[in-house]
Amino acid sequence: MGPKEAPRIWERHIFNSAAISSLVPEGCRVADVGSGAGLPGIPLAIARPDLEITLLEPLLRRSNFLSEVIQELELGDRVTVIRGRAEDLKSDAFDIVTARAVAKLATLVGWTKGLLGPKGELLALKGASAEEELEGAQKVLRKYRLTGEVLVVRAHPDTEVTHVVRITR
Repeated sequence: MGPKEAPRIWERHIFNSAAISSLVPEGCRVADVGSGAGLPGIPLAIARPDLEITLLEPLLRRSNFLSEVIQELELGDRVTVIRGRAEDLKSDAFDIVTARAVAKLATLVGWTKGLLGPKGELLALKGASAEEELEGAQKVLRKYRLTGEVLVVRAHPDTEVTHVVRITR
């Protein structure tokens, strides 16, 4: 987030991240890929105490920051930070994989397909161009036998909409 984002942090970043909580079934294992500042993983963890969340972040400075935030917010019993890249993690144990502002959808699908469990879903938070990105990723989706749809959700009726591309097996 840039310095000009401070006045919009709640509306544009935190509420935007929390909006996906309605899309995650109860008791899921969630991986937040490229977690950065902890979005959407930390707002999701706060909104949904039933979830087990792994924040996956390759940069040391950011992963250290995430570890400090998890400790400060006392979320350590159900939120873990792993320093690494999605494509390097050898695990298909996640029910839900989230990503926000990480990469174009076609690239993101390639990086995260190995994290999805048998009935896993990727929830990629995208802007208004979500439909266009989904269309551009069709070749990759067919290659991995995945399907996608664009969903529009809100954290609260008074907040901006969040465009989410849901990828399923």
